Amino acid sequence: MYNPKSNKAEEFIDDGEILETLEYAEKNKRNAELIDQILEKAKLRKGLSHREAAVLLDCELEDRNEEIYALAKQIKKDFYGNRIVMFAPLYLSNYCINSCVYCPYHIKNKHIARKKLTQEEIRAEVIALQDMGHKRLALETGEDPVNNPIEYVLESIETIYGIKHKNGAIRRVNVNIAATTVENYTRLKNAGIGTYILFQETYHKKSYEKLHPAGPKHDYAYHTEAMDRAMEGGIDDVGLGVLFGLELYRYEFAGLLMHAEHLEAVHGVGPHTISVPRIRHADDIDPDAFDNGIDDDIFAKIVACIRIAVPYTGMIVSTRESKKTRERVLQLGISQISGGSRTSVGGYVEEEPEEENSAQFDVADNRPLDEVVKWLMEQEYIPSFCTACYREGRTGDRFMSLCKSGQIQNCCHPNALMTLKEYLCDYAKPDTRAIGDALIQKELVNIPNEKVRGIVVDNLAKIAQGSRDFRF
Repeated sequence: MYNPKSNKAEEFIDDGEILETLEYAEKNKRNAELIDQILEKAKLRKGLSHREAAVLLDCELEDRNEEIYALAKQIKKDFYGNRIVMFAPLYLSNYCINSCVYCPYHIKNKHIARKKLTQEEIRAEVIALQDMGHKRLALETGEDPVNNPIEYVLESIETIYGIKHKNGAIRRVNVNIAATTVENYTRLKNAGIGTYILFQETYHKKSYEKLHPAGPKHDYAYHTEAMDRAMEGGIDDVGLGVLFGLELYRYEFAGLLMHAEHLEAVHGVGPHTISVPRIRHADDIDPDAFDNGIDDDIFAKIVACIRIAVPYTGMIVSTRESKKTRERVLQLGISQISGGSRTSVGGYVEEEPEEENSAQFDVADNRPLDEVVKWLMEQEYIPSFCTACYREGRTGDRFMSLCKSGQIQNCCHPNALMTLKEYLCDYAKPDTRAIGDALIQKELVNIPNEKVRGIVVDNLAKIAQGSRDFRF
């Protein structure tokens, strides 16, 4: 039944193919000759099949595992350099009609505070985010056609893009809402969204249906085929993800890569991003109730193997993870992180009282954005607030060709430096600004094109004098 070009979920995510893949990986986890062949292929930077990547994930040869981590670090550096894109989630509403057993928004939870932001409240939240320095948001809502219809989401996007406060502006709105129709995806595209993000939660159909016992999300095929409808609706950039801890991680890993292969086979472009969240404690949710949790070592290897298998794809880790864990996986493949995040509805203007908790999950990294930015720069990463590719139309296959060709260094790298300079001038604390200015001067020499480098130097001076929003 397996067919990556099929439009049916159970054919491009075929259970039999996944089980055969896991059996193949288990059988070859100490096959040095095969592992070496896979690593040699991976060094070509063209990616791996889900079956090849599964062998690397299962590999038990310590010296080969060291090669896997080293290669992941090198591929991350080659494709994304030392840039780390910054974003923040913005929760609009936690009303939901689904019964997802791992999410506190489930309809049977009667003691969580149910909230929905008005447009004026959204405005206040966005201004608070702009005052932190954010330029890129990810909108989040529960699924509720009465309280959170598509019209509400579209109106909210229009509100967000329309807010200009001091030097603040949200330049890219990514959207993480429930699976919907081609027509609604077209409406989202026309509203100017960036990436459409939807986590599969689990690719194991029986587990999926058990974890989603009631509500529209119960329909495995409709949910799994959502990215195809999004692309049919004109959205070039889509983001995949699973919630590790719900099902066996090896199964999810194979399914995730098969989904990426399906998008590439059918639409000619794979996922713009892959997220790797792990289940976390939340109101009414105990992560210990799920017996498929993964430790930090397995988590790190998953990140490394995804980076090797799909080298062109951005990888996201949120504030679900601790500072220590994020520091470890940044070098192995992560290219986007959130900072200063709140997972409650209306949590940026003022902190919620404990008795009015509306958060979707507990945050492990509670540091403010400026502290996260400083931490990144102390490790010689460039915190990037860039949204240029989306605004210049470099999405979908156009972005992928830029990334795969290596020309990203003459585009994204200078854009990162210029947006970092904006942050330093407008929002950074003095010690953060000093570290950042020194880092920018050091990184200018890493812009390959001399003409581009000269333009960046001129623009940095203009930014210091008050000009904003330069981009390549």
